[in-house]
Amino acid sequence: MKKSVLFALFAVTGLFAQNNPNPGYWQQHVDYKMNVSMDVKTFRYTGNQELVYTNNSPDTLRRVFYHLYNNAFQPGSEMDARLQTIADPDSRMVKSFKKGEETIKESRISTLKPDEIGFLKINNFKQDGQETKTIVSGTVLEVTLATPLLPGKSTTFTLDFDGQVPLQVRRSGRNSEEGVALSMTQWYPKMAEYDFEGWHADPYIGREFHGVWGDFDVKITIDKDYTIGGTGYLQNKNEIGKGYEDEGVTVKYPKKTKTLTWHFTAPMVHDFAWGADNNYIHDKLIGPNGVELHFFYKDNPKYNENWKKMQPKTAELLAFYNENIGPYPYKQYSVVQGGDGGMEYAMCTLITGNRSYGSLVGVTAHEFAHSWFQHILASNESKHEWMDEGFTSFISDLAMETILPNDKKEKETSPWAGAYSNYFYMVSTGNEQPLTTHADRYSQNMLYGISAYSKGTIFLSQLIDVIGQENVMKTIKRYYHDFKFTHPTPNDIIRTAEKVSGAELDWYLTDWCQTTNTIDYSIKDLAENNNNTTVTLERIGLMPMPLDIIVVYEDGTQESFYVPLNLMHYVKDNPFSKLKRTVLPEWDWAHQTYQFTINKPKSAIKVVMIDPMELMADVNKENNFFVKQ
Repeated sequence: MKKSVLFALFAVTGLFAQNNPNPGYWQQHVDYKMNVSMDVKTFRYTGNQELVYTNNSPDTLRRVFYHLYNNAFQPGSEMDARLQTIADPDSRMVKSFKKGEETIKESRISTLKPDEIGFLKINNFKQDGQETKTIVSGTVLEVTLATPLLPGKSTTFTLDFDGQVPLQVRRSGRNSEEGVALSMTQWYPKMAEYDFEGWHADPYIGREFHGVWGDFDVKITIDKDYTIGGTGYLQNKNEIGKGYEDEGVTVKYPKKTKTLTWHFTAPMVHDFAWGADNNYIHDKLIGPNGVELHFFYKDNPKYNENWKKMQPKTAELLAFYNENIGPYPYKQYSVVQGGDGGMEYAMCTLITGNRSYGSLVGVTAHEFAHSWFQHILASNESKHEWMDEGFTSFISDLAMETILPNDKKEKETSPWAGAYSNYFYMVSTGNEQPLTTHADRYSQNMLYGISAYSKGTIFLSQLIDVIGQENVMKTIKRYYHDFKFTHPTPNDIIRTAEKVSGAELDWYLTDWCQTTNTIDYSIKDLAENNNNTTVTLERIGLMPMPLDIIVVYEDGTQESFYVPLNLMHYVKDNPFSKLKRTVLPEWDWAHQTYQFTINKPKSAIKVVMIDPMELMADVNKENNFFVKQ
């Protein structure tokens, strides 16, 4: 083997090498090979799959599970049942009509006809050439192994599949409202994840995903007039031609051919998605570090200009995330018009494209950030959805403030003001559920959305109030460095913050994520004594926090006081470097009140304010102030 080839192999191995961030950590590995043929008239597709599965666990496996997501789009499925029973069903999946004075919401899945449903049927399943026993239960395939799979060993599964793309578009589907023919997500038989908690063979009810790291080799045969954009590197541009003319390719296929086969490879990913249409414009831009940024969108004169303007902003986003999280490890990313909103996948996203310029950049900023916080840091977003959606929202809000500063609302005091507003609303309903709730188990979609996105965002923005902004940004970078290409858990992010800052933070993870305890501090009293003023603070909510306090005096001067929390064993650096600061004794959580002294008479004090940066999610800010009357 030539030295250059050896070097390339070592370089790839090093780039995607599995980290071992914790002693004893392990994760499974898959290698997929798939050949798929799509009929664009019937929306039916057939294929075969060869999957090499490596058992890196310490356990002997006697069965495995696959996800068959498309089966959710059938009348009577769990997804259908959920739409009919949840108080606030997804508006994209129901149709409303009046029945007398009552508004009826009907599941769109419930009325799908046989040629409109989604399905994924499995045939000829074998393990190393041996027949196996399989059972299909809704969206899950259970396989009893012909031969138990020992720790450290690999086995090869082969199967044939027959699928139909559903008419109902929910992430995946056909003929979207914007006219995109095929949104091919959750489309193939996908191995379920097995980790230290066991199998994660969750039914597909409508929420998030969890996948096994591996390499994909996928060939898709489709009508020659269709262009495909999605996961992976296209291996045969010369055979495809369409959309790659700028690279000087020479089309080799005969003019009379009816179909083309697109060949993609994707190293070290945990999903594979694509969109296809016969009216896509395909643009390409070289971004930072030589990353190819691809854009696939419908030719629509009303929105084409927005798509063109958005492309250099995507390169700016890549630079921002590289700097503030860590280097993007792949050499390609595609923004593909499709789906029913915005949804992240490996090396690509599918988004709806008929948007204003600001909205188009905003949704791209969010979905692109998912590449770091879900498709490189692959937390189990079914169980810890806030680690994905919340962290993604935190960093994409920062990114938008940087690349589109004029779009920031004037009244917002921080990039995350909307997240706080949503969280306070959820608390006011009295229906909040803890962040440990499984993504499918929230009683309302509203509660899921605010918990995952807004409360997850506040986990990091509020942490600035606890350990300081510099430490939070360092935490994000170290978390990415230590846990990329693994499946980090909530403990991993909080332990990273502890290592970076030196603070003890178990209490923060416990109260914010595992309970619905709220934060509420008040200024209870100011009392003058011998020309000094005693300030009495009260902790009303159950969740403790360290406190920053600003005092404004009648002469216009200001002073800061810091009340450490005894649970932290830590003093935060002064966030108000231009102000005199007094670090007070710790406040023990069990004591509901706390007193400190200001060495001035009460008459000299104009304002006393708790949480001047407004990053603490205090549910009643009206009692955070003393203002001299």
